[in-house]
Amino acid sequence: MIRIPILQPGNRETFPPVETALVEPEGLLAAGGDLSPQRLLAAYRHGIFPWYSEGDPILWWSPDPRMVFATDAIHISTKLRRFLRRSDWTIRADNAFPAVVRACAAPRPGQPRTWITPEMFEAYCCLHALGHAHSVEVRAGNELVGGIYGVALGRMFFAESMFSLVSNGSKVALVALCRALHAWQIPLLDAQVASPHLASLGAFQIPRTRFASHLADYCTRAAVPGNWREEWSLGNAIDLL
Repeated sequence: MIRIPILQPGNRETFPPVETALVEPEGLLAAGGDLSPQRLLAAYRHGIFPWYSEGDPILWWSPDPRMVFATDAIHISTKLRRFLRRSDWTIRADNAFPAVVRACAAPRPGQPRTWITPEMFEAYCCLHALGHAHSVEVRAGNELVGGIYGVALGRMFFAESMFSLVSNGSKVALVALCRALHAWQIPLLDAQVASPHLASLGAFQIPRTRFASHLADYCTRAAVPGNWREEWSLGNAIDLL
């Protein structure tokens, strides 16, 4: 039987130390609690994120190792560079946050269920309204074809999910986000759990202890950008070259 701490909704109890997370399933730290802005922000500051399916209790995770991107080292393949040279896509930030989250929650081939439950949707829209959660949107004409969203704290960005309705949609969103973050002196983008796809884009794994050390530094630094819509400088996909 798996035994983990159970958090109570509405309470202000602290999360257990991330070092106490289970090895199997990897990184499971606690259950229960709620998705209030205060609890979510406290979680991210300590390298913890919620991930669960509809009908299950809220589960909190802190895997070891952690997958991250150095925002100045995102990989753009030769194929993607050729695509960008002839692309007329436009890129914006924080213009369609709810639409990006909904698109990320939509069923995918081989993945009929989503972890972005209605409760999660509302929680991250609330964080967005408070200025903590942000989205990058990629459009072909008026059509939303790709995007990514996540949480910004100090000089750290925690990516939650991305989507692509056509080839390269999510890659362009990720590259655009990393370019902007690097310009704003935000050195790391958290990608949570390792995958071959993320590794092909330049992500790499670091020990949880090292990740926690980065968070203690970056999350406490003053953020450079103010309003993402006003600070956003990338207008077209070709600007990424």
